[in-house]
Amino acid sequence: MKRLSDLKARAETWRGLERRCAEARELIELAEAEGDARLLEDVTREVETIASEVDRLELELTFAGPYDERSAILAIHAGAGGTESQDWAEMLLRMYLRWAERRGLQTQILDMTQGEEAGIKSVTLEVRGRLAYGYLKSERGVHRLVRLSPFDADHARHTSFALAEVLPEAESAAEVKINPDELRIDTFRASGHGGQNVQKNSTAVRITHLPTGLVVSCQNERSQSRNKESALRVLEARLLEREVERQTEERAKLKGEHVAAGWGNQIRSYVLHPYKMVKDHRTNYETSSAEAVLDGDLDAFMTAYLKSTMGEAA
Repeated sequence: MKRLSDLKARAETWRGLERRCAEARELIELAEAEGDARLLEDVTREVETIASEVDRLELELTFAGPYDERSAILAIHAGAGGTESQDWAEMLLRMYLRWAERRGLQTQILDMTQGEEAGIKSVTLEVRGRLAYGYLKSERGVHRLVRLSPFDADHARHTSFALAEVLPEAESAAEVKINPDELRIDTFRASGHGGQNVQKNSTAVRITHLPTGLVVSCQNERSQSRNKESALRVLEARLLEREVERQTEERAKLKGEHVAAGWGNQIRSYVLHPYKMVKDHRTNYETSSAEAVLDGDLDAFMTAYLKSTMGEAA
């Protein structure tokens, strides 16, 4: 039913654009017949808007991966470097929250470990909405920041790293089979912000999947049961990703080497000093509008990456 609903919504979007194109054509003919320059300007802006929307929808039609239309789990981990990298990880979290807000996607922080002085050591974020994974998979990898440090008394230039992991959400229990007997579930007192109830009770949950050694935790909900549900969703996503990686490795034997999102694979640099530039090292797309990118303007980078991988399996 969800698939059917999504297809109906997509069909209606294209029909709506078709109607807008027909109306614009009629208005152009009217403006030219009456010599109405102001109306022609208004219609021209509408045509530009329609063209931009068509470009976006055509890009979405290229999503061929089996999980592209799903919601996503995004995890950000600060690299070595202490406070500098932890602050950078928090900047990335803000960037992705702003991007999701622009796209009308819903977000929920499932787990967060605060830094000692500033920033965050790690965070797990759920991004809900159609094509969330399809777009966010372009962000998987190491992100590098170069700037004048706000934490250095000498105000020296520092380089910081953070790793972004992107996982597709499992949509049914049939996709990922988890035996309850293979789980170790521990509860503990939450360490982050969340109100008096979270601080005083052991509401945080840590789940260990014994066969694989995967460990996930969630502490941002007030209820222990809700934290458990969220942690299980993350575990399902990580197990699904493992299956995806296994299939990718099998394909790589025929198609060539697969590059994993590890510390040696830097995908993008954000330079704030001595000049301003954000550059994606996979596509060579770059912009000098670093502040806009850090404020969530990521569509151009995502589009460049997705177009560069057209025809590849997710």
